[in-house]
Amino acid sequence: MTSTSTTAATTARATTPWEELVTSALLGTDRRTPPAELMAPGRDAPVALLDAAALHTVRRRAGLLPARAAGRPEPAPHDGRGPLPEAAGRRLTQLLADRSAPSGGSGRRGTAPDLTELLPQWLAAANDREYRAPAAVLPALLDAARARTDLRPQALRFAGPRGLWLARLNPEWKFALRGASGGSVLPDTRDTGAVRLLWEEGLFAERVALLSAVRAGGGQDALELLASTWSTERAEDRLMFLDSLRTGLSGADEPFLEQALSDRSRNVRSTAAELLSALPHSALAGRMAARAATCVSMDRTGGGAAVMVEAPHECDADMQRDGVIPTPPAGRGERSWWLGQLVEAAPLDSWQARLGGRSPEEIVALPVLDDWADELHAAWCRAAVRQRNARWSGALLGAPGASPATGPGTPSLAERAKLLATLPAGDRADWVAAFIAAHGLSEAFQLLGVCAGPWAGPLGRAVVDALDIARDAGSYPWSFSGVMGLAERCLDPAEASLLELLTATPDEPEDASPGAGGYWSEAFQRLVSTLRLRASMLTELAQP
Repeated sequence: MTSTSTTAATTARATTPWEELVTSALLGTDRRTPPAELMAPGRDAPVALLDAAALHTVRRRAGLLPARAAGRPEPAPHDGRGPLPEAAGRRLTQLLADRSAPSGGSGRRGTAPDLTELLPQWLAAANDREYRAPAAVLPALLDAARARTDLRPQALRFAGPRGLWLARLNPEWKFALRGASGGSVLPDTRDTGAVRLLWEEGLFAERVALLSAVRAGGGQDALELLASTWSTERAEDRLMFLDSLRTGLSGADEPFLEQALSDRSRNVRSTAAELLSALPHSALAGRMAARAATCVSMDRTGGGAAVMVEAPHECDADMQRDGVIPTPPAGRGERSWWLGQLVEAAPLDSWQARLGGRSPEEIVALPVLDDWADELHAAWCRAAVRQRNARWSGALLGAPGASPATGPGTPSLAERAKLLATLPAGDRADWVAAFIAAHGLSEAFQLLGVCAGPWAGPLGRAVVDALDIARDAGSYPWSFSGVMGLAERCLDPAEASLLELLTATPDEPEDASPGAGGYWSEAFQRLVSTLRLRASMLTELAQP
């Protein structure tokens, strides 16, 4: 072939429409013969098609024009927190790189600490010391927070303004912007013009964050801001704004919440009523106390002190306006449903005068006629949690050594956990320690979950002793895996020395589960290793 004919063939292959080449490739050259200009004498159709596609691809790429350069991002903001100690930085890198996970269904986890469970504690300790996150770990930190929602509050706080700056550059990290006012900086709450502008024009997340910031500054500014646009807000937004008032709730919020009782949304009305009932001196609390007083009183028929209950016979419009939901859930009677809502919304202090000047402990110990005790006590439990009344919570908890089924307090472990959360931390730990000493660990998991770490003193010793007793009983340790997991995170690292003796494999009694001693030895070795690792973490973070 002459050079002229070769050039012509090459030009023909390059100018053949790309769509024709794709069609021939999809259908096959047997069913769709390539255009004649591609076919040279003696060449197979598939080879000719591929040659033409290769030439066409090079031609298309060579013809691309460079895109216009994008503008550089704004420089990362300054983070004025102190630098992280070098050893602590290495530890953080190790924790972020760990991908360990509990073993499958075997229940056997080995003796190595689970580093993924220590990362939240490390972040909390670093934030308490106000350290700045190293720039190099920010991508891994944001990836970890994206994968684990439980890490996000502490991780984003540690990442700081530079973490939010980086999150704006990667769509996979947009969750960080949703939780931080869209990544924008809130205005100075004293700048009324900027506050008003953001409130009227900002995104919902920005407005929620702004409302919280203004409210934290004190005064009535937050309520005035909320009232200015309340009538135009969507129902779901009104509910979220109202829910944000839980923090710092006080009597100053009552007029606004009282107006919200007439809101067109039932959920908003219910939330407003709940918040008002958490204010024992509010007008709504007084109205609920008056209604509850007509239902609960001392028995006047003789035969000893007892509580008599007469549940409401109807749920009128005024009760519904004050937040009483008229329709009970499936399987629940109407009258008991209404009674529970009245009692839980009534101020607890009103019952002492109503029931003969008795103390909360004496009231809870009174017999309740006609099988209303469970309903009445459950409502008092909800009231104690809502009103954060530690005195009533203690009375409803009862003595930790008493049997939950027969004692004067509530038998429900879920209710006991909520009641414990209202007690001071020291009282809470002492109560749970006494409960474990009397009843062991089988029912203690929920209760231990509300005890802030580190578990030291009586609580730490009670947990260690109970684990030792469980080991001697010959059962498998994964029966207590929940408690062991909590102990790894919450037990005082100083308790490691007490646990050292338990790491040896014990002699198994005849009735023990096969191999239980070895499993317990591994579990205690892992617990000791984890406690020592936690101690090292805290030491590294405390270094100058």
